[in-house]
Amino acid sequence: MTAPGRGLPDVRGRLMLAFKGTAVPAEIERRLLDAPAAGISLFRYENVDTPDQVRALTDAAQAAAAARDPAAGPLLVAGDQEGGQFLGLGDGTTPFPGAMALGATADPSLAERVGRATGLELVAMGVNVAYAPVCDLATEPANPHLGIRSFGDDPARVGEMVGAFVRGLRSAGVAASAKHFPGLGNADVDTHHALPVIDADRARLDAVELVPFRAAIAAGAEVVMSAHIALPAITGDASLPATLAREVMHDLVRDELGFTGLTITDALDMQALPQGTSQVVDAIVALRAGVDLLLCAPDPIRLGRVEDAIALAATRRLFDPVELRASAERLAAVRRRLATAPVPDPSVVRSAEHLALAREVAERSITLVRDDDGLLPLRLEPGAQILAVMPRPRALTPADTSDSVAPGLAAALRARWPDVEEVVTSHPPTDAEIAAVATRARLADVIVVGTLSASADPWQIGLVEALLATGRPVVTAALRTPWDLDAYPASRTHLAAYGVLEPTLAALTAALFGDIPFRGRLPVASGKAGVGA
Repeated sequence: MTAPGRGLPDVRGRLMLAFKGTAVPAEIERRLLDAPAAGISLFRYENVDTPDQVRALTDAAQAAAAARDPAAGPLLVAGDQEGGQFLGLGDGTTPFPGAMALGATADPSLAERVGRATGLELVAMGVNVAYAPVCDLATEPANPHLGIRSFGDDPARVGEMVGAFVRGLRSAGVAASAKHFPGLGNADVDTHHALPVIDADRARLDAVELVPFRAAIAAGAEVVMSAHIALPAITGDASLPATLAREVMHDLVRDELGFTGLTITDALDMQALPQGTSQVVDAIVALRAGVDLLLCAPDPIRLGRVEDAIALAATRRLFDPVELRASAERLAAVRRRLATAPVPDPSVVRSAEHLALAREVAERSITLVRDDDGLLPLRLEPGAQILAVMPRPRALTPADTSDSVAPGLAAALRARWPDVEEVVTSHPPTDAEIAAVATRARLADVIVVGTLSASADPWQIGLVEALLATGRPVVTAALRTPWDLDAYPASRTHLAAYGVLEPTLAALTAALFGDIPFRGRLPVASGKAGVGA
């Protein structure tokens, strides 16, 4: 990675490339042959079809990079495989419940097992960097970006789970990415759409937000991903994203936390950063601030613009030669470690063992929050009808793959009880749908209604209130964020399930009928205490 005539690492080797297509496009193959790159990022809806296809793609990318420089070590190949609402490597992988479900189990050893299983599946597909785990704390219910991607709101407990997940990934040969530094849990806007301003001083950061990041670093996380948030108490500027602030990306993470691995931006195409031609300035500023890697979007125009800008900046001597060399050595060190990881057989992906582990997490996470009338476990007479109601899952943020999930509440219930009527509403439900569902509900013996972040959706609240008004027995289930009961407090029987994937809905059904005990505990403050064992 040497720039002609200067003996310095080529700054183009700081890019995480991205592209559209389920195979490596010719222009990306040429790019990997012509100049260094740190690696590539894979995106669910741009690059992923099946595990075998992903492996073919990653093999082709590695071959192109190796043809240019066989001694450089493997490309970093990264993907958002968090579990739960964000399965960035597709439905062919094991549908592990996400971080908050793990948080509800309060079992770091289980988190480590899931981290290792996730890592083994990634390595089998040729992916060696997980953009996980999320270290942000779920301290702000109105945060649209986070939700069940967080392990919870208690810094120490989240730190334990984060550290365990990192150890699991690392044991499988995957580099873990602690994100989003120094913590966006308290944001009230989605960084995909705007720049949140976080009112946190250094004392607050030390006591709360930084605790999980310290745990991740101590456990061996090799990547720290920045948050596009403003921290005026640290930077003195309410308009400066942390990604671009040396006080955050060098002074805090390196000098004070002692992190020696790679730092990476969150995606550069997020609207928390200026877009268009202004993006080139931010790419240069991020590198000058101490960031090692730039996470590019799968847009060839944006990628070309950023690459040309940093290459020109290097010729204009805008980068410190000492820092260029130090960054290159950090990348080389991570590559050396990843090169030694054994590659498991492809059959490990969605294996019977991993599916059983997903079921175990789901069954241990389901949380009984309230059962004031003793409705549970359900005791139904033969011929009794259950009405199953839920909105159609959809992505509530770009950091979400729920669009690909079919509504499965009724199917899960039918596996246990033969007479289940299904109603899937729009998301959010319309007034007409609410009225029609309430009419049908009057004929049901029991109503099970699942909600998806209803605390931020007045129409879902209206749906639940209409069902409660029928006087029929109603079980409400928060299938995403656990704050939903605070939005419809009249519900007298309420569960938190933390997801809509098949293992979670099967576990929810088993708990409703008393086939398994309620073992989960709410991992966030809600004013309502879980009553599981």
